[in-house]
Amino acid sequence: MNEVFLIIIAYLLGSIPTAVWTSKYFFDIDIRDYGSGNAGATNTYRVLGAKWGTFVMIVDMLKALLAVKLAFFLPYEDHGEFYLINMQLGLGLSAVLGHIFPIWAEFRGGKGVATLFGMVLGIQPNVAICCVGVFALVLFLTRWVSLSSILASIALPVFILFIYNEPEPLYRIFA
Repeated sequence: MNEVFLIIIAYLLGSIPTAVWTSKYFFDIDIRDYGSGNAGATNTYRVLGAKWGTFVMIVDMLKALLAVKLAFFLPYEDHGEFYLINMQLGLGLSAVLGHIFPIWAEFRGGKGVATLFGMVLGIQPNVAICCVGVFALVLFLTRWVSLSSILASIALPVFILFIYNEPEPLYRIFA
């Protein structure tokens, strides 16, 4: 029962529409009516500027990072590390789904890139840092955020499977 409660909490955390609330509170606009129409950090960066885009990105990452850490409130010692990893993945994915389909914003959210990064950062920080490297390199070479996000996402399972060679099958499933 505690697991279900925490998954709901993780979804509600992820559901906080940072870009929408920031744009409405500080600029009296709905960010989804401008730019790409997306309620995410990239559109906020393009429409409202670097300061607000960075703020939205950090908060969106923290939503999933915090959701993943909720797993430590469960008695995972009784169930083993596999249980903990399963719960971290479930809570993180709930936060990502909350970001994409936020209950607080008519289920019209962002793409979940920053939120997914926060999830990976909370579970495997080394992998997250490697993915940032891929993102930064592709962004530097192409100036395309979307391509950078896609290639960093593709690199994620590569780093998990080959570089870190995690023995846990769950990491392979996640990848």
